[in-house]
Amino acid sequence: MTKSKAKQNGKTLMIVEDEVLVALILRDELEDAGYQVLDLTDRRDEAIEVAKASQPDLALVNIQLAGNDDGVELAENLKGLGIPVLFISGQVSRACSARTVAIGSLPKPYDAADMVLAVDYLLARLGGDPSRPRPTRLEVFEGDGFSLAPAA
Repeated sequence: MTKSKAKQNGKTLMIVEDEVLVALILRDELEDAGYQVLDLTDRRDEAIEVAKASQPDLALVNIQLAGNDDGVELAENLKGLGIPVLFISGQVSRACSARTVAIGSLPKPYDAADMVLAVDYLLARLGGDPSRPRPTRLEVFEGDGFSLAPAA
């Protein structure tokens, strides 16, 4: 996706990650790809407030958050607000067991370019465009949580 195309989409992302350096790298790479990224947070309550105020198109959520906050619990809250979640965590089995509250998982370690491809793919699918190839390391939770099927 070209930078101008993404900006024309007006797609907004939220990153909830307890590793500051990881969050900053992701933010920079996603902004370079043309996405608007909301203020970074590493806590569940802050993320819920940001989500309610801004209604991002997609939330990238680590499972282990600061202050013993739980990303799976946050994903449940975000799903209730109508915001799809992509887990960005090394806790692969936990992400898979929480597949009803997220649309997919990109396991750590990943590079920021892989994240851009995953975000592009998921937002296209959510928008009804099934034409993009699924990035190799992205696990998509088909049939659970949000529908990624193309609109009929």
